[in-house]
Amino acid sequence: MSLFIDGRTSQNASTSNSIAIPILVIDTPQMFGQIGLNSDGAVGIPRVQFTGTVAVQLPLALVGVTITVVRGTLPTDPLVYSATSTFSLSVLAPQVITFSGNDYNPSVTPLMTYTAFIAANLLGTIRVGPENFDGILIGD
Repeated sequence: MSLFIDGRTSQNASTSNSIAIPILVIDTPQMFGQIGLNSDGAVGIPRVQFTGTVAVQLPLALVGVTITVVRGTLPTDPLVYSATSTFSLSVLAPQVITFSGNDYNPSVTPLMTYTAFIAANLLGTIRVGPENFDGILIGD
């Protein structure tokens, strides 16, 4: 049976259209969420389960948006999740991107930090909210 160790939430924007943060550099990750999980009491095989939501307003062009999650604080830290969504030219309304992932049997440190990033392959992409990133640490 699994044992809940810790859970955290990073809530950057709670509602739709509550922020307007442009992605200014093509294919360069911008952080939109970060959590630190306390591993006190972790036993057995640890697992981190995470979910997130980010909404973007897209330019009127074919655009790809990439979400990445790393174990650490920098885009170059160990990658544990990555997904790219490509949106067509006909998309006018803000697009909500949700994701869910796991980090199975990571190295346990006293504070396990996970960071979520977003990048776009075209200028004109704007983060508009909501933005959320949360995770839990469980063990056996």
